[in-house]
Amino acid sequence: MPARAQATAPTAETANSETRAARRKPAAPWTSWLPWCDRQGRFSALRLAAFLLTLLPALLILHAAWMQQLGSKPWTEGIHRTGTWAVRLLILSLAISPLRRLFDWGKLIGVRRMLGLSVMAYALGHLALYCIDMAFDWGLIVSEIVKRFYLTIGFVAVLGLVALGVTSTDGMIRRLGKNWQRLHNLVYPITIISLLHFALQSKVDVTEPVLMSGLFLLLLFYRGLFRWKLKPSLPRLLAIAVLAGLATALLEAGWYAAASGVAPWLVFQANADILTDWDVALLRPAHWVALAGIAVALIFSVRRRDAAGAATPPRVRPA
Repeated sequence: MPARAQATAPTAETANSETRAARRKPAAPWTSWLPWCDRQGRFSALRLAAFLLTLLPALLILHAAWMQQLGSKPWTEGIHRTGTWAVRLLILSLAISPLRRLFDWGKLIGVRRMLGLSVMAYALGHLALYCIDMAFDWGLIVSEIVKRFYLTIGFVAVLGLVALGVTSTDGMIRRLGKNWQRLHNLVYPITIISLLHFALQSKVDVTEPVLMSGLFLLLLFYRGLFRWKLKPSLPRLLAIAVLAGLATALLEAGWYAAASGVAPWLVFQANADILTDWDVALLRPAHWVALAGIAVALIFSVRRRDAAGAATPPRVRPA
């Protein structure tokens, strides 16, 4: 039952900015409550895109259910799909803060709360569908959660995400003060147990759990870059991309070795085959993580170059 409520654990800078924003009490227009408007009630294309993104998975699941495309066990398939989307949105929400800083895109922070609350919604939907599938037999539900480790940690993750969700309002930010940041830093351990739950319930094929875990490692590397106050640069970001890819390959090999007894070298060989065959179908989670990191590095380089060009005054040729 993976997911979470508040999007990403803030840095001190981000948390302070959110706390200051929450303490202001402007007479906001009623349109500021609309998900596609900012705090001043103005339309925001970015917020609208984020809102539609959070709705799309639910619409796809409902359409598949309506068209009877969820297989012979529709409730079970619905459980899996809501959980998978909860994890995807969780990783996306965690990416907001580092991408905002790398790309110098301040407006990104405005959609973080929306993404975080959508994660909580999909997690609760994940849990609700599980209860429906168990015919609301509360005795059986409780016993299963207690007896099965992957259900236990999934339930703990949902509780944690609900706690983050209900404390994500401006009022709770004001009440909790500095404790708000400490509480929302728990998003990282919550993400870890959510990913573990995802992998355990996936059983044989853990391709997507490994991919999500690799992207999470990539985000942690970015977080370390800022924590150590290292200036982002193209070489450093490319190095992070390679390290995250290697870490993902090690994670995948270790998982299969521990869970299935597969020799680690076979997993490494599968990761190396792309270097000789150049077949996109052979791309493993480690490759996708490395490519994601490389894409971020290239976008960062382009934006920095454009910013430097805009800051340089044009030369005036002598008459």
